[in-house]
Amino acid sequence: MLHHRFFLAFDFKPGEQISLSAQAVRHVQVLRLQPGVHIELFDGAGKACIARIEHMGKQRVDVTVVEIQPPDTSPVVVRHLVVGMPANERMDWLVEKATELGATRITPVMTQRTVLRLSGDRAVKRLEHWQGIAQAACSQSGRNRLPQIDMPTGLTQYLTSVKVSTNELNVVLSLQSGTCHWRDAWPTAATNVTLLSGPEGGLTQQEEQAALDKGFKAVHLGLQVLRAETAPLAVLAQLL
Repeated sequence: MLHHRFFLAFDFKPGEQISLSAQAVRHVQVLRLQPGVHIELFDGAGKACIARIEHMGKQRVDVTVVEIQPPDTSPVVVRHLVVGMPANERMDWLVEKATELGATRITPVMTQRTVLRLSGDRAVKRLEHWQGIAQAACSQSGRNRLPQIDMPTGLTQYLTSVKVSTNELNVVLSLQSGTCHWRDAWPTAATNVTLLSGPEGGLTQQEEQAALDKGFKAVHLGLQVLRAETAPLAVLAQLL
């Protein structure tokens, strides 16, 4: 039986009564759920439970944990997107769809051609906004693990800090001639995949070369030129 799902960062224990978060309370009220109805809660770290609504108030919903769901024992494949942030709501859309498609980590980077520039409080607020989008996407898709979303940083800073392993697949999407298809770059059944893609207009030659110098391999997706928010999702969809 399918239940409405809500995110709650909590250590679920059978029989325990807990109060839902303010965001979950709003969703429960919008759905007009009533006491006695069972819902599913997930903690974003892989745990989930079935809970029964006990009390409904204007600003509070109390539930009782009635069943702990079996843990997900499937091996975790690291799918790390390093994305030059597309402008406006396109980054929101990318975070939502990347979460649905199994991204385990998203690192927003600012490049020479990035329109969206974030720092300070604006960066913190946007990060919290993206985390909320990821929580909603997990609720909808049935995923119990939230992706890690990093604070926006400069591409140069990211490349300076990253360590590339030869046992992993580390690729940068490129429009340059002479590159191979990304699937042909797969050396083995890699469990760690890092994909670097640029914003609108792509990465500059200097930025792409900096990634290559770090150990990334330049690849393409085929004959079509995809939008900045679509290209990394095309890879994620195939990794499913």
